[in-house]
Amino acid sequence: MSGRMAGKRVIVIGAGSVGEGWGNGKAAAVLYAREGAQVLCVDRSLSAAAETAALITTEGGTAHTFAGEMTDPLAATAMAGAAKSRMGGLDVMHFNIGTSVKGGLEETGFNDWNKVFSVNLDAAFHATKACVPLMGQGGALVYISSLAGLNNGPYRYIGYEASKAALQRFARSVAVEYAPRGIRANTVVPGMIDTPHVAAMIAPGQDMETVRSARAAQVPLKRQGTAWDIAEAALFLASDAAGFITGVDLRVDGGMGTLMGTSA
Repeated sequence: MSGRMAGKRVIVIGAGSVGEGWGNGKAAAVLYAREGAQVLCVDRSLSAAAETAALITTEGGTAHTFAGEMTDPLAATAMAGAAKSRMGGLDVMHFNIGTSVKGGLEETGFNDWNKVFSVNLDAAFHATKACVPLMGQGGALVYISSLAGLNNGPYRYIGYEASKAALQRFARSVAVEYAPRGIRANTVVPGMIDTPHVAAMIAPGQDMETVRSARAAQVPLKRQGTAWDIAEAALFLASDAAGFITGVDLRVDGGMGTLMGTSA
């Protein structure tokens, strides 16, 4: 590792994983630590956060844990307090939580709509509002969105699509507002990524090899991405190497967005 995050203090929200293997948040937390950052691993599940933190400390890195539901603004405030007390401040907030409920307009009830927006957008609002005051002059906010926020995909997820589009627009608004303080806000836009989330949320009970083959066939590069692909993109945007980049949506999709006609 090259020490790209040496001395940085990072919060990773959604640092756990919903199943075996590497989720996007878990890989990001480990990669930040490998590059020299100390990391506060945040998850709604303390055991999931602790599992990621243990991976970091086993490798000789520094990690802390915090369990909280970021849809609760009080939990977000407590998380920021933990970052201040345990790490002395904050340089990077990495937002990596999300949920989805299948269905188009007719199938989606108002409660499901609210649930998806609460996790995918409201939680980002609460976390950002709590974390920005810790950053002083300079810092980086990295939000993990989805290609679904730019284009319709193979599944009908109207709440997910709308909330991810809103998350990207939210990040750009934050980028403009806090640019005078040197705080940058950018979004990573994953395409087809092979993570435990797919088995748990998108294709539960299905044969995963069949699912993987079908998903890979839709990508111009003819493979799915990995959690490490997303982590590397996030690391770049969080690092000083991206010091003049703010308000962007960085697609990490193997060319799928281009195939679908998006210009983002």
